[in-house]
Amino acid sequence: MSVAEQIIVPLDVPEQAAAIALMSKLPQVSFWKVGLELFVSSGPGILELLKHRQKRIFLDLKFHDIPNTVAGACRAAASYGVDLLTIHASCGREALARAQEALHEGAVNAGVSPPKLIAIALLTSLSSRQLAFDLKIPLELPDYVLQMALLAQEAGIDGAVCSPQEVAQLRLSCGDRFLLVCPGVRPTWAAAADQARSLTPAAALKAGADYLVIGRPITSASNPELAWQQICAELVES
Repeated sequence: MSVAEQIIVPLDVPEQAAAIALMSKLPQVSFWKVGLELFVSSGPGILELLKHRQKRIFLDLKFHDIPNTVAGACRAAASYGVDLLTIHASCGREALARAQEALHEGAVNAGVSPPKLIAIALLTSLSSRQLAFDLKIPLELPDYVLQMALLAQEAGIDGAVCSPQEVAQLRLSCGDRFLLVCPGVRPTWAAAADQARSLTPAAALKAGADYLVIGRPITSASNPELAWQQICAELVES
């Protein structure tokens, strides 16, 4: 893959018209993320629009429920023909395993390739302090993320979403075939915003990330196309 193909840009907008406008500003982007807000407002129509434009799709719905429910959701989502789909690792081993199995069933029934199912190890907005004091989890944050990723891998999940600060440890422990997707990536010239555990794009790729999710540094820039080109150039030069 080229470095441009490793960058996923989120369509974090409230409705389909805004998504179309953003895509028109960034025609070079080949991989887009559709999250909860846009999917709830627009439904699967936004996915059809992206596929019509021959774009790759990261459907970031972060399923988190009992095993039977997440299995049904994954079975249904498989028919959309997206490339990546997310589920929370904290659903537990049974839910993860059943979700992966149902995903393949749904893809076969729909006659499409199954998406890669990616487990959320821990939201990148959460800090070590929040993990300990708010969620009452006694593990150190890197240890917790590693345990969640290993749980997902043991359950047959294809990869994990993690902050770039944990990606080197996960790559070492989970191997080269385990996909690692890193949100919370920020160039040096961009504000961290609500990302508590961030690195630059070049540092994240060097640490072992397969894909980078880069949103506001591009989409909120006064010139999104120029910001996109600057990030790609910095990655090529690194």
